Amino acid sequence: MVKKKPTSTQKFLPVEEIRDGVIVLKDGSMRTVLMVNAINFNLKSRDEQDALLANYQNFINSLSFPVQIVVQSRTLDLDKYLSDLNTKVASQSNALLRNQTQDYIEFVRELIGVANIMSKTFYVVIPYSLTPIAKGFWSSLFGGSQGNIPTGKKFEDAKTKIIEQTQLTSSGLTSLGLSNIQLNTQEVIELLYSSYNIDTSRRQKLFSVSNVDIAAIESIKNSEQ
Repeated sequence: MVKKKPTSTQKFLPVEEIRDGVIVLKDGSMRTVLMVNAINFNLKSRDEQDALLANYQNFINSLSFPVQIVVQSRTLDLDKYLSDLNTKVASQSNALLRNQTQDYIEFVRELIGVANIMSKTFYVVIPYSLTPIAKGFWSSLFGGSQGNIPTGKKFEDAKTKIIEQTQLTSSGLTSLGLSNIQLNTQEVIELLYSSYNIDTSRRQKLFSVSNVDIAAIESIKNSEQ
């Protein structure tokens, strides 16, 4: 009996390729992803909350294309943080500080051993298609059937369009006080990798998008200006 060759899981993924920070789906449509910093709405005064809601309404009404808001919850990965602390312990000359740091490391290890510490990351997905995007949430998010993959000048023209939409969305979010940045190719790969391989991604790490906090976002944006 001849064994069938296992089918690659890539066959079932909607993604054809990732190029220049743009996700190209198998139906020929494209996506970009903005990572967005959150604000604590409940800590705002009543007037500030009303102003935010009004500005958010204006932002949504100003868009002539659909966007998708994705909230991803992940178990907070503290491996690198603890590794850095261990390095500091080894180089610490003060015995008291060395012992206190070691006690803190043990405390954190015990804490994450009994409880899952979660972090939330917020994304806005901007779609673009050379043909009308199929109706329905799942269709618009993952794309439809196999289509013509844009190449050459067609890809560059489509990329220009989706980047314009991405910049417009980014500007609108900034006006709401929400710092944001578009994920590049490597960051998109890590995001998809960790989303489709939740357990494996914790053992076999790529670049961690979750390490890009708001300070890093603002630093990157300032360096680009």
